[in-house]
Formats: sequence, C-alpha cells, structure tokens
Amino acid sequence: MSTTPLAAKKRTSIGSRRSPETEAAVLAAAKELIGEKGYAGFSVDEVARRAGAGKTTIYRWYPTKADLFIAIYTAERTTFVQVPDTGSLIDDLEQYTTSLWRFWASHPAGAALRGLIAEAQGTKEALAALRDRFLPERTADVRHLLTSAAARGEVRLEDIDGKLPLWVGFSWFHLLTGDLHREDGIRSAMAQIAGLPTHLKS
Repeated sequence: MSTTPLAAKKRTSIGSRRSPETEAAVLAAAKELIGEKGYAGFSVDEVARRAGAGKTTIYRWYPTKADLFIAIYTAERTTFVQVPDTGSLIDDLEQYTTSLWRFWASHPAGAALRGLIAEAQGTKEALAALRDRFLPERTADVRHLLTSAAARGEVRLEDIDGKLPLWVGFSWFHLLTGDLHREDGIRSAMAQIAGLPTHLKS
C-alpha cells in the first residue's frame, strides 16, 4: 500500500470555516515566496503548491494575489513597526515614519509593496485591493496618531483626512524612488504635515 508523505498531503479547510493549520501554511508559503521572488514572481498557484492547499481554498480567503500579499505585509509590518505614544505629534510621526522606512528598506515586503503599487496602475483588481483594503488598514496607525494629537489640541480633528494623504505621498515618494536612507528630512516633513510653526520643527 502506497503512502503519501505528510508534507505532500493536500490540506483541507473545515467547511466554510478557515482551518488554522491550512491558513498558517498558506501564509508561511506566501512569505517564503515573496522573499525569494518578490511581488512579480509571486503567484497563488505556487503558494498553493508549497502549502499543500487547494487554489480554490486560497481564493476563497484571498480573492486576488494582492489580497494575499496584503495579509502577509500586514502581519510582518505589525511585528516590526510599533506605534509610539510620546505625547507629541511631531515625535510620534517622526519615530513611526523612521521605523516604517527601515522596515521597507530591510524587509522583502518593502520591495513587494512597490510591486503592488505598480500592478495597481494596470489592473482594476489590484487597484481596488490597494485603495479599498490596503490603504485604509495601513494608514490606521497614522490616523490614530493624528486623532490622539487632536484630542491634545495639537491639530484640528477636521484636518486629519487632509493630512493623511500628505503623509502617504511623502513616504511613498521615498519608497518608490528607492530613497529611504534620507531619514534626516523626516522630522521637517512631519512638522509641515502636522502644521507646526517652523521654530517648533526641531
């Protein structure tokens, strides 16, 4: 009687519920593949093969390649980037942005994020994932910093929605141009975003 090695057996989900074992295997395989081949070489087919999971199962959980990447990115970024609470908006923004840039520069997820942004310019699915899922979730930390600052009277609550795109634009400009080493300009930019007077920037 032939047997199939455990590593090669196809994992199955539990009805309509997610199997924790299968999901963990899928995310581990996806993280490994991103590290090896980047976003361009990332595919659900290969993730399914490495995880021993069915493609239909993965697509049920993550409708697009972009959604699967977002899940990996979120888990990794949460591990490496902490949200500060210094009691000062400029200090919080500087510390958070510096930590995020270092994560982007040192982790495969940073380069892969550039790939997602590029794909979003050509496919509606990637654009929807980036605009409707990635950005709201991944700007939540900065929104929290701004909201806390508003409670302290440092900024106006009604200005937060306008400040968020300024922070995203500044950070993504440096990400997309491979210019993440220029940390010396972060504090000044964060002070401008926060709307602080020039003499309070340093």
